[in-house]
Amino acid sequence: MAKQLHIEIVTHDGITFEGEADGVVAPGLDGYFGMLPHHAPLISQLGVGDLRVRRGSDWRHFALAGGILHLRDGRVTVMADAAEPAEGIDVDRARAAVGRARERLAQRKSPQVDLNRAEAALLRAINRLRVAGEPPH
Repeated sequence: MAKQLHIEIVTHDGITFEGEADGVVAPGLDGYFGMLPHHAPLISQLGVGDLRVRRGSDWRHFALAGGILHLRDGRVTVMADAAEPAEGIDVDRARAAVGRARERLAQRKSPQVDLNRAEAALLRAINRLRVAGEPPH
């Protein structure tokens, strides 16, 4: 039996990450859950959050914007709507996205504002800042 998990994070742009891991923590719709080698097969819908991949004492963080996770036979496949490694997050762009979303939410009485879309954009932008280690202000 494998002593590590093989993880692949895929978006519509291609493979964001592929490698071996000692553990994975993923943002499910009802909260975070973890996986270790020899975990039972699993399929789960993912929410917005910090997807964490552990190898030894090192952690890699990815800003995840939803998707599906499939685990079977030690292989974890994350089919993500968007996944961005923490070190690749453009903090200024994320802060600008927070500002734009908050402006749209401030106009909540306007019929042109889609509140659900604005709230989702704010959640994704704040998540990107948190995963990058920045306060969302």
